[in-house]
Amino acid sequence: MEFIKLALDFFLHLDKHLADLLTQYGTLTYGILFLIIFVETGLIVMPLLPGDSLLFAAGALAAATGKLELVVIIPLLITAALLGDNVNYFVGKFFSKQIKARDRILFFKREYITETEAFYDKHGGKTVIMARFIPIVRTIAPFVAGAGSMSYSRYILFCVSGAVLWVAGITSLGYLFGNYEPVKKNFEFVLLGIIFVSVLPIVWQMIKVKFLTKES
Repeated sequence: MEFIKLALDFFLHLDKHLADLLTQYGTLTYGILFLIIFVETGLIVMPLLPGDSLLFAAGALAAATGKLELVVIIPLLITAALLGDNVNYFVGKFFSKQIKARDRILFFKREYITETEAFYDKHGGKTVIMARFIPIVRTIAPFVAGAGSMSYSRYILFCVSGAVLWVAGITSLGYLFGNYEPVKKNFEFVLLGIIFVSVLPIVWQMIKVKFLTKES
């Protein structure tokens, strides 16, 4: 219970925690940001770390203090996201045969791989880019792509595009708008809004599958 409280406090007051980290660790904060983004995208067991909200808060802090440089944050965190994705992809590739040979490994069912492969075939590599903006899905998608039949040469093209759009886009939004008074005074609601908007595609897909598909 205490861990949940600490996690919620970290999420909802991310701007303050980042500011504290910057005060305490200075330029080492770059490394902490790198590590969080790498773990969130690279370790399939850690999908609940802050991604979108962390990028927004980092951009806002860079604008507010000048102690973090946007020209450093963006390429650094793009690199972290790409490294995480590649680790995840090749771990999925490594376990591919075991997953396909068994009905389930941990929380992965063989049918998840089959369904995802069909989804990739239908919608193409843009799925990898779209997944980047959806919490939890962006952590699972590279693993599933590796465990499935998507070739690395095809995957990496969309992976790079998604990482650039995700990191540069959300960090820049934080830099530009994160220090407006209404945003600063309601920062926790802004972060919750970012999370809500990010999960909307999942909700819409669930509605489509449950209701619209039945009707057709």
